[in-house]
Amino acid sequence: MRQAGRYLPEYRQTREKAGSFMGLATNKDYATEVTLQPLDRYRLDAAILFSDILTVPDAMGLGLSFAQGEGPRFEKVVRDEAAVAALQVPDLNKLKYVFDAVSSIRQALKGRVPLIGFSGSPWTLACYMVEGAGSDDYRHVKSLMYSRPDLMHRILEVNAQAVAAYLNAQIDAGAQAVMIFDSWGGVLADGAFQQFSLKYTAQVLSKLKRAADGQTIPRLVFTKGGGPWLSEMNALDCEVLGLDWTMNLGRARALVGGDVGGPGKALQGNIDPHVLFAPPAQIEQEVRRVLDSFGKPHTDPVRTGPTHIFNLGHGIHQLTPPEHVTALIEAVHSHSRAQRNVKIV
Repeated sequence: MRQAGRYLPEYRQTREKAGSFMGLATNKDYATEVTLQPLDRYRLDAAILFSDILTVPDAMGLGLSFAQGEGPRFEKVVRDEAAVAALQVPDLNKLKYVFDAVSSIRQALKGRVPLIGFSGSPWTLACYMVEGAGSDDYRHVKSLMYSRPDLMHRILEVNAQAVAAYLNAQIDAGAQAVMIFDSWGGVLADGAFQQFSLKYTAQVLSKLKRAADGQTIPRLVFTKGGGPWLSEMNALDCEVLGLDWTMNLGRARALVGGDVGGPGKALQGNIDPHVLFAPPAQIEQEVRRVLDSFGKPHTDPVRTGPTHIFNLGHGIHQLTPPEHVTALIEAVHSHSRAQRNVKIV
């Protein structure tokens, strides 16, 4: 999940210099600075591009803004035939600031850790485009989906093409893995999820580049609330499935992790971000519980097998104490070493 953010005092200082969130995200030097800040503070295994999932619909001309103390908001919404008909895959030159940031971050990392690029899923982008902002009930987008499925499919088709082009451009700029955030897939009913979310995530994956500079580009998919459909998500053409905190990792491993020597998905997740508000001793206890729920990891470098990337089960809260993140990361390293019988030299 996003590593940089308001929980870090150094991030807040940089954002103040930038003047606004979009001032931060659209300036490659600021975006590079805040992407590297968590790596300078914590022992992390990868860097995640600092950007926002809504850059694509903003480039479509919907007018993205971030009011102080509020979430993202669009000046225009997509709720009728005329608005849907006007939608087009954006000119990628409008997103050049993202690709410039990717290249700048990759250069600044100097191989320390891999760089992950990302996008929102077609469905999640559609939620914001139709609602005009975040939503508690998804009334507008679900009303459109049920009453005019033809219009919803048109939005999702355009979004799928745009997201695939956007992620491929991030790969060209230097991203070494790409992640699709289906943040609102879990608000859909069974049946609707397959038709309006999973189908279009699969479309994006089918269009993504598999390698760059002779290296495989892993593809990760995270669906918040996606546990009920994990078996169906196993058919997605990706290497990693992310899980929120409601899914038991052991059960997920049995469903999609695969056998030693066979195909299977790596799992990513899935501690509850609010654990980070507990004292360090409780954080360590919860870390052990999550790691133990997955079980002993596969470590044979010659054969494939069930593997796990420890992560939060959703985004980090802005009021999280930074020192509690340190406690979590140290607990992950310590207990995962013990699981793998790796001694510290």
